[in-house]
Amino acid sequence: VQLQASGGGLVQTGGSLRLSCVASGRIVGINDMGWYRQAPGNQRELVASISSGGITRYADSVLGRFFISRDNAKKTNLLQMNSLKPEDTAVYYCNADIRTNWGRDFRNFWGQGTLVTVSS
Repeated sequence: VQLQASGGGLVQTGGSLRLSCVASGRIVGINDMGWYRQAPGNQRELVASISSGGITRYADSVLGRFFISRDNAKKTNLLQMNSLKPEDTAVYYCNADIRTNWGRDFRNFWGQGTLVTVSS
């Protein structure tokens, strides 16, 4: 199983970026999908998550600016980031709970990070 993240880059304050995460491999089910971020010197923190039924959860710091969505058929989730601030600068990691075989529990997987840099 792989989680492929893309969409990071450099943007000015107030700009927007959209991150994409695609799950591939032997997958029979995906539960929660989400994004975490880690800035230098900081712990990794949850940014946003979305359940298989579409229930979303956001960090207070991004509420109203970031929006997460998913396409279950394509095993993809998108994080639309608007009104970006310098404090949003971090490496963003895709995360998902995935079942690889019927009868097995969901396991947690991480994608590679994608760097988001917001200049002031």
